[in-house]
Amino acid sequence: MESPVAGSPRIALVTYDPGGEEHKDRDLPVLVAALREGGAEARAVAWDDPSADWAGFDLALIRSTWDYSWRAAEFTAWAEACAEATRLLNPAAVVRWNADKRYLGQLAEAGVPAVPTRYFAPGVPAELPTGHEFVVKPSSGAGARYAGRYPAGERDAALRQVERMHAEGFTVMVQPYLAGIDAEGERALQFFGGRLLHASVKGAVLAPGTPYDADKVAHPDLRPWRPTDAELDVAERALAVVPGGAELLYARVDLVTGPDGEPCVMELELIEPNLFLDLHPQSVPRVVEAVLAAAG
Repeated sequence: MESPVAGSPRIALVTYDPGGEEHKDRDLPVLVAALREGGAEARAVAWDDPSADWAGFDLALIRSTWDYSWRAAEFTAWAEACAEATRLLNPAAVVRWNADKRYLGQLAEAGVPAVPTRYFAPGVPAELPTGHEFVVKPSSGAGARYAGRYPAGERDAALRQVERMHAEGFTVMVQPYLAGIDAEGERALQFFGGRLLHASVKGAVLAPGTPYDADKVAHPDLRPWRPTDAELDVAERALAVVPGGAELLYARVDLVTGPDGEPCVMELELIEPNLFLDLHPQSVPRVVEAVLAAAG
């Protein structure tokens, strides 16, 4: 490993505190080592580390702050404070926008195909579908946390979930369950430095009957994928809607097949998407190049 020299960019790879347990981000040590080999002074730093001196870095790169959705207001406040001290990527404004999945409605309003979604804030009774499977989940969440899949006509269990989420202050999202996920999976198109980096496909996360508050496997049966022209088109159109999108260093666009057989956006991951570098090791040099350019 090359030692940093005077003038080397100082880069914080922002993550979570595993609290003594094994760290779940397998990309993290790979990126730290690759950036150091590229001449940077890089280290992993927990976003909520009270001793962190963010002004001491040239770049704070959000990577695996995977506990943020439990503390969304605290996290977005941290992002804004960090951005005052150093360059933060993705930017704090993007973090705030992407932390609330009501952005799906904005995508739809802009003409981007997206999973149809209705939102019910605390105090507003949720209207549940009766003719098809549906999903209930919070508008601020990650890793399928508090996401439940229900058969057509199910009300009691779904309403109990809504009641609990409203009691905890969450805005509830209700979406149709798109059956194409079971057959075709969910495609994840990763962008870095403004270009497609690689793509993957994973199986369905929500199995029938799984309790909404159970832990889920976030990326089952993950494997490489070659995106179609239609998928690339939808992904690029979605990213064009992002406020401040010109400053995006990285992005993941999760797509599923809609009722019309065409790709539609399930989610935009602009805060802390897993890059799946263990599945795509050939992408590491491009990531390092883009990060070093952003820190320069």
